[in-house]
Amino acid sequence: MQPPSRASASSLERGLSILSDVARGGSLTVEEIAVRTGIPPSSAYRYVARLAASGYLEEQRGRYTTGPAVLALAGRYVVQPFLAQIGPAYLRDLVRQLGETVVMLVRVGSQAVCLRKAEPEKALIYSFAVDELLPLHAGAGQRVLLAWAPPPVVEQVLSGPLPRYTPATLDAASLRADLATTRQRGWATSRGELDPGSFSLAVPVTFRGEVVCSLNAAGPDVRCDTPAWITRATSALLSTASALSAALQEWSPSAPTRGPHDS
Repeated sequence: MQPPSRASASSLERGLSILSDVARGGSLTVEEIAVRTGIPPSSAYRYVARLAASGYLEEQRGRYTTGPAVLALAGRYVVQPFLAQIGPAYLRDLVRQLGETVVMLVRVGSQAVCLRKAEPEKALIYSFAVDELLPLHAGAGQRVLLAWAPPPVVEQVLSGPLPRYTPATLDAASLRADLATTRQRGWATSRGELDPGSFSLAVPVTFRGEVVCSLNAAGPDVRCDTPAWITRATSALLSTASALSAALQEWSPSAPTRGPHDS
């Protein structure tokens, strides 16, 4: 890979400088941004327009503040260490309620990562290793992360190769439909998409309006793919997701949260 050109580096530095000044100033006009950064007003307008179009800045009555893309970056990467710290206790409680493996997954780019997991004592046919990289298109917890990922990430996954791990792995058309269903009802299921004979159910956990992780309960389909277990697992996972969101809110009381269905 070629290193970035001097012009590219300069553009990046100017963009970061603008974001930094807006974050410190709270609310700035383009003219104020130009003065603070030493960038000519015509160039400042171009940079601000690009940052606003990408969601990094937000305009209100001619003044700019940091936008949702900045909050999303802060939300995801700042909370992951906190989730890793408090998550095991929540997962162990879910294992006691459901009797199956429970994992906490986070999205890193176009892949999922198992952040934490808890398992029952009985023998299992299904589990993830902590820090294991996983595909976003196969598995309930992964698809929850994909369902609420930024549109460019969704399109990148849908337009790229979708390896079939089992005959049940979804193709692009089925996956797109499933993502819409997942966003509508607020949870996802998977039947043998990664491991034959497994069943999993997952829900999102939100912070600052963004899905920062998914909670995924899974086990053999003979035990889990029943109406009674699905009802019990959905209730338990949603309740725990709500408790985790509340814990994140208490940890960062100045950060408003929204549910996964909010626009």
